[in-house]
Amino acid sequence: MIADKGYDSRKILDLASARGMAAVIPPRKNRKESREYDAHLYKMRHLVENAFLRLKEWRGIATRYAKNRESYLAAVQMRCLFCWLNIS
Repeated sequence: MIADKGYDSRKILDLASARGMAAVIPPRKNRKESREYDAHLYKMRHLVENAFLRLKEWRGIATRYAKNRESYLAAVQMRCLFCWLNIS
């Protein structure tokens, strides 16, 4: 389970471990006992979150103007292409 600092609580960590998940949640600054977490995996979560943010910048995707699945998928693919062309 990957989450941000807002989900750093003992209850959530215990629930994740009870379900067999490894929690990748950075500890809050005011936490008395510091925990280890995979910083590289947390950084990858941030990159994925930013990719969705870039997709949702396009109003047609954020408000789901397309009425059917094929049109919506085409809009998402087109936006991904535009983002990729900007990066390259």
